[in-house]
Amino acid sequence: MNGLPDSFRTLTVIGAGTMGHGIAHVSALAGFQTRLFDVDQAGLDRGMAHIDANFKKGVARGKVGEEAAQAALSRLCATSDLAAACEGANLVIEAVPERLDLKRSVFADAASHAPDTAIFGTNTSSLSIADISRDMPHPDRVIGLHFFNPVHIMKLLEIIVSEQTSERTYATAEAYGAAIGKQTIKVRDVPGFATSRLGLVIGLEAIRMVEQGVASAEDIDRAMTLGYGFPMGPLRLTDLVGLDVRLHIADYLSEHLPDGAHFAPPPLLRAMVADGKLGKKSGQGFYAWES
Repeated sequence: MNGLPDSFRTLTVIGAGTMGHGIAHVSALAGFQTRLFDVDQAGLDRGMAHIDANFKKGVARGKVGEEAAQAALSRLCATSDLAAACEGANLVIEAVPERLDLKRSVFADAASHAPDTAIFGTNTSSLSIADISRDMPHPDRVIGLHFFNPVHIMKLLEIIVSEQTSERTYATAEAYGAAIGKQTIKVRDVPGFATSRLGLVIGLEAIRMVEQGVASAEDIDRAMTLGYGFPMGPLRLTDLVGLDVRLHIADYLSEHLPDGAHFAPPPLLRAMVADGKLGKKSGQGFYAWES
């Protein structure tokens, strides 16, 4: 399968939120036996419901065949048992919140149940791969797999390699990306990688422009979609990503990059997060969103 050995058939996705259920969706559709794990049963149920709904939309729009969708769903298993989720897994991908301690803990627990040969992919958008893999038994098998939302639509997969990541691990990750229909880029393990650094600079400047009364959020977004050909404006994208996520990444990059001052979060971003205006997931950000 696109350069993967025949024995590479089983994936585990840890975290059934927006990114996790999307990764499970594309993996099952590509033919992999896919286990979706979450500690929260309600969250797991929501994730599976989103996958089912997205397949139905795909069928209705002619993007995927009915038989292919049903076959993908038959390859997908949801579980709150981590040991069962990781048993026999060739690849374990975590998609939990962007906290270093949490990601390290999740990987440590998963490694105690997964085969010694398993590869571990982290969906972090900014954290150091080397830091995440620090206490792993095989840090050479840890790699960054940064997906984009919505996973079943966005074509890019950013692959991040640390100094410990082996060439074999990278080659396998690249082949997996091809198997699920993604275009991949290879990036060195530096804070923010490529996409988060570039996207965040534009997003933070757009927020500063709103803060300074330069223009409305709608007009700033329109400037970038019509003037520069962006498929989506930076403020609408910030709402989709989550203002809290953007704030966390901005704080991290401003602290960890030598020239990080221009990543310092604008006061407006901090104020909106403090007010619970997190974007689409809260119903209000720079735009009002229907639930």
